[in-house]
Amino acid sequence: MTSPHQPPVTASLLIGAKDAALQQRLDDELTAFNAKATGAGDPEPISVKVTDTDGELVGGLTAWVWGSCCAVDMLWVRADQRHAGWGGKLLRAAEEESARRGCTEMIVSSFTFQAPDFYRGHGYRETGRTDGIPGGHQDVHFHKVLTAPRTQPHLDRAPAPMIEHPRAT
Repeated sequence: MTSPHQPPVTASLLIGAKDAALQQRLDDELTAFNAKATGAGDPEPISVKVTDTDGELVGGLTAWVWGSCCAVDMLWVRADQRHAGWGGKLLRAAEEESARRGCTEMIVSSFTFQAPDFYRGHGYRETGRTDGIPGGHQDVHFHKVLTAPRTQPHLDRAPAPMIEHPRAT
């Protein structure tokens, strides 16, 4: 979009593969724009992981907190540990950390071939679907209102980089 006060620049349109510098620049520009438009500041990352006694990854979750909302990017559990409760533990840990940071809601999406029933089972409400996923699938969007944290947040405490949970028996 051009401003009525400035003519468009002469430029080149380039199509390529992954471009880390472009991705970082776009993230920086959109983050600054969003922070200015909302007053919510910059998003802050959250990660939660489970490792076995050999140090191998059992599962993990990545998310970001922005204002009063936490958005889950990815939640994955190793195939041999699915249905052992790790997904729920990862999600609850992220919810608790998000609430501690002042979040009142969580959002996540899951393809229909992934785990929409998992999120429903953890109190997430479906808010919409997007068609057009390969194989005739859909992207299912979810929302959950969080309860207040169990303890008062420590405003002078830095966010916890990782939450550890005991190994399942």
